[in-house]
Amino acid sequence: MTAPNPDHRLPTAAPTQQVRTAWSADVHSYRPGHAVQPGWEKASSRRGLRAWVIGGLIVIGFSVSALVLLAELGAHLGLVTGVLALLCAVIPLGIVIPTFLWLDRFEAEPTRYLVFAFLWGALIAAALAVVFNTSALAVFEATTDPTTALQTTAVVIAPVVEEGVKGLLVLFVWWFMKREFDGVIDGMVYAGMVAAGFAFTENISYLGEAFQRGGGQYLAATFVLRCLFSPFAHPMFTCLTGIGVGIAATTTKRWLKVLAPLAGYCLAVLAHSMWNLSATIGGQGMIAVYLLVEVPIFIAFIVLVVVARRREGQLIGRFLSPYAAAGWLSPAEVAMLASMPRRREARIWARTNAGKPGLAAMRSFQDAASELALLRRRMYHSAADARALESERRLLDAIVARRREFIGLPVA
Repeated sequence: MTAPNPDHRLPTAAPTQQVRTAWSADVHSYRPGHAVQPGWEKASSRRGLRAWVIGGLIVIGFSVSALVLLAELGAHLGLVTGVLALLCAVIPLGIVIPTFLWLDRFEAEPTRYLVFAFLWGALIAAALAVVFNTSALAVFEATTDPTTALQTTAVVIAPVVEEGVKGLLVLFVWWFMKREFDGVIDGMVYAGMVAAGFAFTENISYLGEAFQRGGGQYLAATFVLRCLFSPFAHPMFTCLTGIGVGIAATTTKRWLKVLAPLAGYCLAVLAHSMWNLSATIGGQGMIAVYLLVEVPIFIAFIVLVVVARRREGQLIGRFLSPYAAAGWLSPAEVAMLASMPRRREARIWARTNAGKPGLAAMRSFQDAASELALLRRRMYHSAADARALESERRLLDAIVARRREFIGLPVA
């Protein structure tokens, strides 16, 4: 496989002695050859005034949003009901978040970015949705009857607003952190995390209101419906936007960069609107929509997640192959890096032979190799930024250094 232009060639300064390794089938005899670390130094990150300003704005934004939500929820729920609803709303996070972390295993996103995405959903997106939805409801109530106003807001306004404020986070990551955004998987992961945060805050509101209206019985019914039967509702909707942004991130066609995120957002709004419509119908109509529409969509979502994860492994194997040909990796290492079961075996081997430091080095080796493969993919499709070659060399440097660590050699 050759790159489409000379700027995407592999580094010419390959190790002076090619890496030669043999990874046996039982992963108990990893026999390294001699590896020489490339002479490139890691580029150090510098935090200037801009970073402090952006960080300050983020803290202010989160703080203001938290105050808005506390005022809104506190006025309706009170302390005791609010705490009870919060404890119940935490439970589905134990289902949703591990699913997206599992999806993100091949090339894990930085934890701070995932936390930021969750907080965006739980605070910024939720606060904006409260403001816009409440304003729209007030306008409709002034012009029509309360029932029609509530249904119109739930079915028409809320999906447009909520999918918009959640989808903005995915767009921001793509626009401002392109080196951390590698395609459809990343789009789904960030969309899933921001939607999990949004659903968490929304569940607190719904669960608390249910407890106030009908006590423990209403609370239990709402918990079963929202937290057990449909914990992936919001993530499924927003993942459609994430898929669209992921497609845009890996294409060179300008029209598709615009159309894919827009199409994903429209599909997210449509799916969300259908779900809200079934909730306003209630009774047998809601059960019918849930069984005939939502359950098949959920099954399709799970299949998509599994297929996307498997495809990412195949892409990693494909785009690491040129580095094996150039001597940076062995074919056995490429096969290991493209398979999650083999990755687990490699981590077990590293832990057995080199203890916790070896395990940490193996994890870093796998992460750097995955990032390198996806960077190479962007370079191949001419979608990488001007710092791609610098990043490539930094990752190669990290791979060689981490290999020396988990096989017990001093880092040069």
